[in-house]
Amino acid sequence: MSVRRYELTFPGTDGTGQDTVVVERTELSGPGGHPVYADASGIVRAEISDQDEVRMLASGGQQALAHPTGARRLPDS
Repeated sequence: MSVRRYELTFPGTDGTGQDTVVVERTELSGPGGHPVYADASGIVRAEISDQDEVRMLASGGQQALAHPTGARRLPDS
């Protein structure tokens, strides 16, 4: 069974704490053949394997990609 939503955790922009982003599964597949997940804005995009391995995907030409420190499966709501 595929996971519909993940919560990705990133280092806080101020160097302390953490920022979280919820991403939902899209109909797309990434370069590794795994599902692509995106946040509501479409800016944060990630390919996530069935082993919860995350590969961040650029949504624009000048985007600097940050790697999440964690990926947590969320229950379907």
